[in-house]
Amino acid sequence: MELCPLLDTSLPSSHRPLLRSKPSISARRISGFSNSLRPTRRRNAYSASSFDTLVARSRKEEEDEFGDLKAWMHKNGLPPCKVVLEEKAWHDKNHWPIHYVAASEDLEVGDVAFSVPDSLVVTLERVLGNETVAGRQSCLHNFYGCLDLLAAELLTTNKLSELACLALYLMYEKKQGKKSFWYPYIRELDRQRGRGQLAIESPLLWSEAELDYLSGSSTKKEVLERAEGIKKEYNELDTVWFMAGSLFQQYPYDIPTEAFSFEIFKQAFVAVQSCVVHLQNVSLARRFALVPLGPPLLAYRSHCKAMLTAVDGAVELVVDQPYKAGESIAVWCGPQPNSKLLLNYGFVDEDNRYDRLVVEAALNTEDPQYQDKRMVAQRNGRLSIQTFYIYAGKEKEAVLDMLPHLRLGYVTDPSAMLSVLSSQGPVCRVSPCMERAVLEQVAGYFERRLAGYPTTLSDDESLLADGDLNPKKRVATQLVRLEKKILQSCLEVTIDFMHQLPDHTVSPCPAPYEPLLR
Repeated sequence: MELCPLLDTSLPSSHRPLLRSKPSISARRISGFSNSLRPTRRRNAYSASSFDTLVARSRKEEEDEFGDLKAWMHKNGLPPCKVVLEEKAWHDKNHWPIHYVAASEDLEVGDVAFSVPDSLVVTLERVLGNETVAGRQSCLHNFYGCLDLLAAELLTTNKLSELACLALYLMYEKKQGKKSFWYPYIRELDRQRGRGQLAIESPLLWSEAELDYLSGSSTKKEVLERAEGIKKEYNELDTVWFMAGSLFQQYPYDIPTEAFSFEIFKQAFVAVQSCVVHLQNVSLARRFALVPLGPPLLAYRSHCKAMLTAVDGAVELVVDQPYKAGESIAVWCGPQPNSKLLLNYGFVDEDNRYDRLVVEAALNTEDPQYQDKRMVAQRNGRLSIQTFYIYAGKEKEAVLDMLPHLRLGYVTDPSAMLSVLSSQGPVCRVSPCMERAVLEQVAGYFERRLAGYPTTLSDDESLLADGDLNPKKRVATQLVRLEKKILQSCLEVTIDFMHQLPDHTVSPCPAPYEPLLR
């Protein structure tokens, strides 16, 4: 078995200095927690043999000893179900094929595919509630106590997310190796490597060169911002030890940033992100759940209606469509645009009715009439910085929604401010030259966004026709191609509105304080 890095805490000797890094500056400077308050502890020597971690073994040895994930779940309370784990080959022959959940028999709409008992579901309620599970080592109890303080001090101040807590929990569980109750589940997460059903990792784990596949797309900025957010959360992990050092007195591991490098934490975070389920109508401590047999073993589809649902004492899946035995089972991924699907799960849905682009229109703060315009906008349910969502297939409606707000930025007559916000249709009658200026600004904006991509739509089509295209480049090309189609459609709509102007000889009005589009 290849040792996957996603939740790996046993690094080769050349990497071990990373595990001895000093606590972060932010943690050392926490008011009221000086070094003198730290408990005296024997520091552990980190070596491959220090912890009972996963080791490289043959697939058959692992399966003979533990069985597959589903077999382990049945041994620990999973009732009979109508699914089976199947293998799907991956483009990289150096890694194991991924697993997926398939129907074990023909299913009809309304059938319960499986029902996972709460005892096999990982939530913050379990992590923070100091619950015990068969096979869990008593030394972990100190960690749960620390997480109680962590929840109070960090979750409530938005310094640490639920995903970070779950990732930290699984990393410490991983250090228990086969002693951990969750060993078979963690082993499955390792096997999946945070890959969705297209076998592609989140761009958060892509190289800098691979991120260039997303050049021109705002998704690249989102990836970098998310990575920076994960880094900030990593730095906050040290506060656990500083704020609750006495609880670590008998704990066998160093503080989080000494036990785990940032890369290990990021990989674990991404693995959790790829499989966490957002349950509805449950307490806050249960809303984010890790459900064995859930994603990424289940395929995500934007047009499905089936969802993992919390019922009395379990999380179950009721299928929304018929399945033949052996077919992969899919669930709804929520109303997420393709940029989020790629960032969170490593795939793009070509038939995603929730796909959208974002345009931000801001009134110019240098405008002497800015305050008056801001008040007019607020009275009409708008903000001085207004966000517009352009959904695929709804480009005309989106541009029509943008125009009144942009016209407000152009007018100078106070009596016209209200009328331009309430004007309907593609052409405003207040001023022909102002309308031409507004439409030319909008057209120029969409042209600039299209020009920001290094490839054209025809280039993208040619790339996607290549059967040997790198999988990451393929999914990135799918994303930027869909974005360009939305932008191109918006540009065509805007040009069509310009053709509807009553006088095509009128020049655009000068606009020293035109609104800002970004």
